[in-house]
Amino acid sequence: MALISQIDEYGIHVPEYQAIVDDLKDEWRAIFGDDLYLEPDSQEGEMLEIFALAKYDAALSAVAAYQSFSAQTAQGMGLSRMVKINGIRRSGATRSYAPDLRIVGVAGTEITGGIAEDVSGRKWNLPPVVVIPYEGEITVTATAQEFGSIRAQPGEINRIATPTRGWQTVENLSATIAGAAAETDAELRVRRERSVAISAQTVMEAITAAIWNINEVSRVRGYENDKNIPDEDGIPGHHTAHVVDGGDIQEIAKAIHAKKAPGTGTYGDIVTPVYDKYDLRTDIRFFRPATVDTGIYLVLRIKPGWSDVIAQQIITNLTAFVNSIGIGNPVLLSRLYAPISAADIIGASSNVHFDVEQLLLSRNGGAPAAANIAIAFNELAVLDSADISILTIV
Repeated sequence: MALISQIDEYGIHVPEYQAIVDDLKDEWRAIFGDDLYLEPDSQEGEMLEIFALAKYDAALSAVAAYQSFSAQTAQGMGLSRMVKINGIRRSGATRSYAPDLRIVGVAGTEITGGIAEDVSGRKWNLPPVVVIPYEGEITVTATAQEFGSIRAQPGEINRIATPTRGWQTVENLSATIAGAAAETDAELRVRRERSVAISAQTVMEAITAAIWNINEVSRVRGYENDKNIPDEDGIPGHHTAHVVDGGDIQEIAKAIHAKKAPGTGTYGDIVTPVYDKYDLRTDIRFFRPATVDTGIYLVLRIKPGWSDVIAQQIITNLTAFVNSIGIGNPVLLSRLYAPISAADIIGASSNVHFDVEQLLLSRNGGAPAAANIAIAFNELAVLDSADISILTIV
């Protein structure tokens, strides 16, 4: 009897590829005789393996369709459709932008389709048309051409990529606002799990879940002070404080207002008025995370087998690790050795290709030191790959 996929109380089951091959051979011999030679080096044997692969691929497609009915196992578009049941949607990739880009040149100069460039060669689009006024300078907002988190410190966007007569200089006056990559399946599953806590028992869980439910929110951390006096973070007594990365300010304020307990205050440097159905105003406060630029300085003693591939893997591992630490969490020196060491597991060789001689950290461009980086409750450690310096010695 032909093997088929089955669904029971334990889930979906599909036959293995080799089992399908053997089953087809048995059926073939039952029709044409037991003396048939059906090994892979025969024409008929090869044909049956092609048939078996088609059946196996069809079975795997059935598995994918079955799994798409659960947010725990769905992938890609299937997961994007599934989470709509919870009232959320996948956050798309966003671009970084430079809010204060100063353009200097001859009054009346019209810059069409202008592009600036930073010190790393990344390009930033000016508004479609920029006209330099009588004063000889104008400040505009530039948008990165690439999606994702692209950071530039003040003064680092300083090159004219599209020379235009009358356009003399360009410079960003403040740090760029980083965008975000498209939300991955894993990130979307985590956000969905948090969003279903909206009906949770505690008020703090409900507030945090409601904020997670807002589009483009990438990080949230909530704090509560149930004492009568300010706590060690400065949060006043009987107040809550939420630190939110991403999302619309007004939507965040509405979510906090809808879920907070009556009579409790909110704390933060962003103040947004929210009006209830009786037109009564409540000022809702929360924080945006203040980013702390992390610098990492590594001295490695290299051994035979060392390569630039390992160095790049160290940079990739460190960048991913620090950027996943989260709001309010310190950068611990001891925790960085694991992602550094993990970069040495390359290929089949188990030889050690480097030793860490020295590991130093810096905060916001300060002096490097062999010490942890303290992070305040409303701060977020970030790491750009360009801020990792690796010195090798033999």
